[in-house]
Amino acid sequence: MKTVLITGCSSGYGLETALHFLDRGWTVIATMRTPRPDLFPASDRLRLLPLDVTRPDSIAALVQGAGPIDVLVNNAGIGLLGAFEATPMATVREVFETNTFGTMAVTQAFLPDMRERGSGVIVNVTSSVTLAPMPLVAGYTASKTAVQGFTASLAHELEGFGVRVKLVEPGYGPSTRFTDNSGDRMNGLIPPAYAPFAETVFAGFRPDIVTVPADVASAVWQAATDGSDRLSYPAGPDAVALARQD
Repeated sequence: MKTVLITGCSSGYGLETALHFLDRGWTVIATMRTPRPDLFPASDRLRLLPLDVTRPDSIAALVQGAGPIDVLVNNAGIGLLGAFEATPMATVREVFETNTFGTMAVTQAFLPDMRERGSGVIVNVTSSVTLAPMPLVAGYTASKTAVQGFTASLAHELEGFGVRVKLVEPGYGPSTRFTDNSGDRMNGLIPPAYAPFAETVFAGFRPDIVTVPADVASAVWQAATDGSDRLSYPAGPDAVALARQD
């Protein structure tokens, strides 16, 4: 029986991915800042552990509590939407702390055991904003693009140790808590000068071609289990279409 640890499981992609692996007989360690057992069915193969990816002490406690794992899924992240001109650099740094440095820190914490055992898979969830330029998400795109480069380089670095590193790139997911997870940091980030442009951007969204959590869970499952050296897995019809244009 294999074990997967997934960050950011309180909603959306992380929650769906945890349920996906649980339904397929895996042991699942689902992490979130405040564990919520009510989100999951009762199972002796499920463990809920607290994790704040921006705190080294929280990551260290997780490693001790989790023990050896076969797959690490770095899914925890926060959103950011707005004109870059109006975005405080403190907000950009906050997004990087979770999306980029949090992913890197959790990965680094679990690497020694995977390397010593000569096996393991690391799946980093980024975004389709890395596949094509999109407006009003410059800071968010930067945080996710950094993870793309980090993952591609790390895949080469760990290949000789039997550890595979993968990317899952979800498309636009209106059913997720992207805005809720962004909190107050997005308030006031579309000033009047940018309002007409923002309205044009929002009007261009196609609600008929979107990504749902099941798309991402399926892509993460494939990345974790296909045994290949493939690096990137676009998730959702819109992300797949963007990847084909690349």
